[in-house]
Amino acid sequence: MFSKLQTKWKVGGWQLVLIIATFAIGGSLTGWLGRKVLGLAAMEHNWLYYLLYILIITIIWPFMVLIISIPMGQFVFFKGYLRRLFQRISKSKQSSTKKVEKSSA
Repeated sequence: MFSKLQTKWKVGGWQLVLIIATFAIGGSLTGWLGRKVLGLAAMEHNWLYYLLYILIITIIWPFMVLIISIPMGQFVFFKGYLRRLFQRISKSKQSSTKKVEKSSA
């Protein structure tokens, strides 16, 4: 599994360890920060709480990963990774919009 990631991302063993650590720390801090933000709202743990939690962590995660990547020395990798991720998301939105337009016509 790790060798496939090394090949896919074109990184060495030590850089792979730093990338995985950045993902882990960034994800953990995102969850912690999301709970703190919702704790300020003093909401009950109902469906709205969980919906807002998912929305908040989806928004915060890219920023946390970039922030954590700086001291880990992986900022260039994560900047490119997030750029490619957002390009894929925008392409899928465009293709789904085109499908809807074709079916409407």
